[in-house]
Amino acid sequence: MPAQVLMVLATLLFATMGVCVKLASEFYAASEIVMYRGLVGSVMMALLSQRHGVSLKTRLPGMHLWRSISGVTSLCLWFYAIGKLPLATAMTLNYMSSVWMALFLLGGAVLLGAQRLDWRLMAAVLLGFAGVALILHPTLDQRQLWHGLAGLVSGMIAAMAYLQVTALGRVGEPELRVVFYFSIGGCVAGALITAVAEGGLHGHTLWSASLLLAVGVLATTAQVCLTRAYSIGRPLVNACLQYLGIVFSFGYGMLLFKDPLTWSATVGMLLIIGAGLAATLLRSQVAPPPKDSQFNPNES
Repeated sequence: MPAQVLMVLATLLFATMGVCVKLASEFYAASEIVMYRGLVGSVMMALLSQRHGVSLKTRLPGMHLWRSISGVTSLCLWFYAIGKLPLATAMTLNYMSSVWMALFLLGGAVLLGAQRLDWRLMAAVLLGFAGVALILHPTLDQRQLWHGLAGLVSGMIAAMAYLQVTALGRVGEPELRVVFYFSIGGCVAGALITAVAEGGLHGHTLWSASLLLAVGVLATTAQVCLTRAYSIGRPLVNACLQYLGIVFSFGYGMLLFKDPLTWSATVGMLLIIGAGLAATLLRSQVAPPPKDSQFNPNES
């Protein structure tokens, strides 16, 4: 299957996962959804690893731990935002990770005493945050500001997780092993947060359990498609196609949840998409992406 088709399929699956997360949030806390998503994902990754002969034993437990902490934190905040905000809004705020990466790159240049900063990256960062302001502005009157900030922070922490995934790839950790330990981390952390903050697990119905299973299967299947697309396709083309996830989520939100269509939110989404694409292109010019860059930390 061509890389472009795989990438479009992955974005559609992730957007569909977002629908299931939003529906499941009526029955479960975000931490519970993360726990079950991790459980399903770890089982699927273990089966895939066995099929491909990849050992799950690691000599880098500390690196996997920090990757799991950042990834699970981002995932919890993202799922929380999906449950409380219009679907496309929550997806768009999480996709700010590319803009955060550009900001981190600029911050590193300042700390290293760079004489000149790339004004194009600065413009991309400012464009992205202008989009955030437009998206969050209507939510102030609806008392959803904290939910919007949760989605925004999820994108920032996802960018940190990307750096950790990059480091793991550079020391030779296979992708399946990285995702397996992330899934295990999500399962454990979700269970602990649920026990402390929620007082225990909620009961299941056939419908709610089906939603949890769908979240795990959709996310893991989409990750496999995403990984394959980046392994055989052009990274920049894939990065552009990945923003179709916002478009799919926008359509789902309007059709299934009657999410309102406002001009400010629409313009804000377009600004963030443009900023993310520009930041991705400019970062690829600064340094070529490592071989493991097929993992999007928002969705792994």
